Amino acid sequence: MTRMTFSQMISVGADPEGPGIIALILTAFSFLLFLVTIPFSLCMCVKVVQEYERAVIFRLGRLRAGGAKGPGLFFIMPCIDTYKKVDLRTVSFDVPPQEVLSRDSVTVSVEAVVYYRVSNPTMATNNIEDYSHSTRLLAATTLRNVLGTRNLAEILSERESISKVMQDALDEATDSWGVKAERVEIKDVRLPVHLQRAMAAEAEAAREARAKVIAAEGEEKASRALREAAEVIAESPSALQLRYLQTLSTISAEHNSTIIFPMPINILDQFIKKES
Repeated sequence: MTRMTFSQMISVGADPEGPGIIALILTAFSFLLFLVTIPFSLCMCVKVVQEYERAVIFRLGRLRAGGAKGPGLFFIMPCIDTYKKVDLRTVSFDVPPQEVLSRDSVTVSVEAVVYYRVSNPTMATNNIEDYSHSTRLLAATTLRNVLGTRNLAEILSERESISKVMQDALDEATDSWGVKAERVEIKDVRLPVHLQRAMAAEAEAAREARAKVIAAEGEEKASRALREAAEVIAESPSALQLRYLQTLSTISAEHNSTIIFPMPINILDQFIKKES
């Protein structure tokens, strides 16, 4: 009969997928320590998490079955259990200003704000070292990548669609981290000073052109109305006298000291004929 070493005996009795004999011995020792030190051990072993928190518990470095604990009371074994609290509330942060080169080679500075929350505390603890810092870095990178495929006009006018594309990209990338990107908003777009002046000059020129077109259309409509009025007055000579009296009434209502009486041109024609 061959003799077996102590390590071989342990390996034979251990479950390769579960805790080994040493882990079971340490767990039993921890439980005895808890019983011996009652009630002092209750202060160290009974923990509380808030409604918006969850606790991810590790026993001898292995994740405990059942997932995250909480909210409320939960129990840990002394010396062998460790836990980490994860906040489930929505967190917002500002993406630092990013200098982005648009597709039409215009440099703009863009600021955004991102809202996210932890959807799976176990994945957020085990799959990534610092989900908060990683999400911030990924948001800045995603913002530059998305805006780099858009023209300046699209960046200024299609903020909602850009925010939607960025949110989908963030949500897909952070899904394996247990993080849910809830909302992304483009907060500010800053243009270079010389570009602002050029755009302002272009807008002013466009407004002046529209004003000239509107003025020309108004003169055209006024001339047509005057022609129609002249045709009506020509049909009735007394209408011209009535219009003359109405004009005098309007001038006198303004308390003017000078009144101008129009003289028909045909009167001068009579004097010219007599002289000739």
